[in-house]
Parts: sequence; C-alpha cells; structure tokens
Amino acid sequence: MMFVGNLAIDDGIQILHAQQEIPSYAKWGSLAVRKTKERYPDADIVDYLYIGKENGTKISTEKFKLWLRRGGKEFGVFVDIEFETDSEKLVDIKFRETDR
Repeated sequence: MMFVGNLAIDDGIQILHAQQEIPSYAKWGSLAVRKTKERYPDADIVDYLYIGKENGTKISTEKFKLWLRRGGKEFGVFVDIEFETDSEKLVDIKFRETDR
C-alpha cells in the first residue's frame, strides 16, 4: 500500500480516510499506477509522486513520477496522462524512464 497525502493506493484501489477529500488527480493517479504495473509487471512500485497538472484549452496533462524496484535495481518512471480538458476522455499515456 502507498500513501499519497491522505490517499492510500493499494493495487489501484483508492482508500480514503474518514472526513478527507479525494484529490482531483486521484483517478489519474490510480490509472498511472495500474498502467505502470501493466508495463512493468516484474517490478514493484516503491514510491509515488504527483508532479502536477498542465492545463490546456483542449488537452490537459496530469504528471506523476513512480519509483520502481526490479531485482536489485531501482529506477524512476515519469507518467504523463493526456486527456480532453472538457470531457476528461483519455487521449494518451506516455512513459519515460529515469535513473534519478
């Protein structure tokens, strides 16, 4: 289970502690975790960071950084989730690995 502020994410399931609001990016964070697990099935996600949102008139992007461990190696993966600003329809998910 990972904790992001007041949000706990366990296998893509969001658990909200009593009397706390769900952040606006929570659904995108769950998607980032789920898609990263699909892309790296042999790695464990050991950390999660919400970077922020880029608001566009037509397309917006939610940005995350996940830290993974595979075997004895750790690495980061930036996950950018693009969606239609008005409808929130998913457009694309981009992954970029980093050693930092």
